[in-house]
Parts: sequence; structure tokens; C-alpha cells
Amino acid sequence: MNFLTIGHRGVMGLEPENTLRSFVAAQQAGLDVIELDLHLSKDGALVVMHDTDVDRTTDGTGAIADKTLAELRTLDAGRGERVPVFEEVLDAVRTPLQAEIKDVAAARALAEVITRRDLVSRVEVSSFHDDAVAEIARLVPGVRTALIASRYGTDVVDRAVAAGAATVCLNIRRLTLEVVEHAREADLRIIGWVVNTQDHLRLVRALELDGATTDYPEIKRTGRFTA
Repeated sequence: MNFLTIGHRGVMGLEPENTLRSFVAAQQAGLDVIELDLHLSKDGALVVMHDTDVDRTTDGTGAIADKTLAELRTLDAGRGERVPVFEEVLDAVRTPLQAEIKDVAAARALAEVITRRDLVSRVEVSSFHDDAVAEIARLVPGVRTALIASRYGTDVVDRAVAAGAATVCLNIRRLTLEVVEHAREADLRIIGWVVNTQDHLRLVRALELDGATTDYPEIKRTGRFTA
């Protein structure tokens, strides 16, 4: 089984999340895929951050959408790291990427980069929002997409199919055999998140998921030995 280990915002358990430092560490650790988050700055730059504001992950305050890229660049994102833009990540690492978008506007900006740089084979696009998944699929024919869900039932499978997603990324703490079976019947890949303990990894293996998103690269090393 080709089991994927996905680095959550790089290796956010060890390095400042969504920074070039974190992404390079994820690549060096041999993770199969690197997950990151995208927002648009006030002037339309595709910046790599998780929250809608900068308060938690930088030394600044305020909404990303209210700041220009130049203003975001002045912030410390941890250990002296700066807030990167998506194309800097593309240039810093070679590892395949899973890019999470927060809305349709980000989908359109990302579609432009994927098309211009011919990234269909390298970048999978994910979102909690069905309309964003559907929009990126419309704009970039052939792009791989994933629907993310935290609180869900078997309906998440129907939503994924309707949005054209090939994968569901599901909160491991709420995952049931019923959901897994429904997803398999729909021929969807299933990724569990966030898998940081051996108990969660054993559950992922028992349910025969296709991969796990983790904060720690050790999961990659132990995962291959866990039944």
C-alpha cells in the first residue's frame, strides 16, 4: 500500500508553521507531501498562512486581508522567519504540495499560478469549502482536489463527489468505519488528520487509510512498522 505521510504546515511540531524553514525541514525528513495554507493579502499576493489574521503566528496584529504583502513581510513568523508567498515555497522545496485554500478568490489566484507554472502533477488543492474545490477544478482541468472536514458524517462523501474531489481529508478523532466504507464505495482516497500519536497511527492503519497528516516527522519513520 502506498501510504502517504503529509507534513502539516511543514513540520509545525518542530518549526514555525507555514514558513520556509518548516517546509525545508519537512523535505529533509522525507515526508511524502507538504501541506500548507493560502490567503490573499490586501494587494492580492498568495501568502502562506493558516489563520485569517496574523496575531497567533507572528509578532503583528490584524487581518491578512487588511495588509499588503510589504506590510506582511515586516512581521516575524517565528525564529526570524518571514511570511512566504506560495511561489517561494515552490522554489524552496521539490516535495509535492497540498495547498489549502480558504475561499473562491484564493482558488482563482492559485489557479493562475498552477496554470502558468504547469503544476497540475505537483500540487493537490484542498479546502473546507465545497465551492472553492469546485472552482479550482473548473479553472484547472485535471487538478487533484480534496475536501477537508472536521465535523462530518457520511454526507462528507456526497459533498466531495458533488464538488469533484478525489480525496477526503478527515479529522481522525471523528472518523468511523461507516464513513470509510462510504468513501471507498465512492472510490475516494482518505487522509486522516492530525495524526501525532501511535494510537492515532494504529487507527489510521486499521482503517486502511491512504495517508496521514502529521505535525511530527517521526510518524513517517514509525508508520511503516505499525500494523
